[in-house]
Amino acid sequence: MFVTIQSDEIGILYRNGVYERFLRSGRHWLLPLGQVVVERHKATDEFRSTKSLEVFMQDAELMKLVDVVDVGDKQIALHYADEHFQRVIKPGKAAFFNTLRKNRFELIDFSNPDIPDSISPSVIAHAEFTPYVQVVNLNSFEKAMLFFNGKFTRLLEPGKYYFWSGPTKVTAQSFDMRQQQLDMTGQEIMTHDKVTLRLNFICQYRIVDPVTLYQKIKEYEKQLYILLQLILREYVGMLRLDELLEKKEEVGQFILGKLRQTAGDWGLEFQHAGVKDVILPGEIKDILNKVIEAEKRAQANVITRREETASTRSLLNTVKLMENNPLLIKLKEWEYIEAIASKVNSISVSSGADLLQQLGKLLAPGKAE
Repeated sequence: MFVTIQSDEIGILYRNGVYERFLRSGRHWLLPLGQVVVERHKATDEFRSTKSLEVFMQDAELMKLVDVVDVGDKQIALHYADEHFQRVIKPGKAAFFNTLRKNRFELIDFSNPDIPDSISPSVIAHAEFTPYVQVVNLNSFEKAMLFFNGKFTRLLEPGKYYFWSGPTKVTAQSFDMRQQQLDMTGQEIMTHDKVTLRLNFICQYRIVDPVTLYQKIKEYEKQLYILLQLILREYVGMLRLDELLEKKEEVGQFILGKLRQTAGDWGLEFQHAGVKDVILPGEIKDILNKVIEAEKRAQANVITRREETASTRSLLNTVKLMENNPLLIKLKEWEYIEAIASKVNSISVSSGADLLQQLGKLLAPGKAE
């Protein structure tokens, strides 16, 4: 019987289920004795057969046509054909034909999670790597603590990182390095004079040392909140209500100083703190409103008296000037006449006297007398 093997193929001949020999490309005459089976393998593919690879390794001539890679239990191998990445090879033995392409294998010990720099990021992004690689992606405002099997290894800066998904467990704890704000709302606190009020308070901070913060403080946001409560109660408890209202702007500075003194080694930088609102009980608010109303009335009375005094003083000065100056008196009379005339719509003049004489009498009362 004749069998034709194509130029890009390698044939494997079995007789009665036993490997006999391989067939190169071309036309072959095979004796039809027993059960003859010919497997056809692409010369550009991995050599995979129904038989174990060890069976074919006994054929030295066949082994010249293949490259065999032996991958350990804690290893993977990267297969390159003509320097182009092809696939990831799992632990075990694998063989690839070398008649048409040049094979290269890179053995990787993935018990070490760090991926060597020799592997291009474009190769790592290949779909073949998906089961073997895990990614840590950090934004420009983030940093992360890297752990291998729960042990801190190093601090990661913003960027994209790849690690082997091997026997070593890789985890990352990220931190937001931007300014953050802690809001305390409705804190009920009693002043020194036993007035219970509510405060809304803010504190702005940012993380400057993630490693110190992670290793020294558990759930730092909760602990910071409680610390702020204690400091705020301490400060407000020393002041009377009127003092607190007067020194509201100073509360933030006191809190900042205490925070830096108490939590300065947490790995945080405290930037601003202050009181947003002071909420008083209804009865206290009514009392304060009455006090403010009384103060404003007193101020209004003072202003009214001051204006009356100034007006009286001005009138007295005017009288003193007019006392010894008849011309000023006459001028003042004309001003009054002009003011009266501006409100008069019409003037009736009776007959019996000349019009000019009547006007003269009207405008010259001194002579009329």
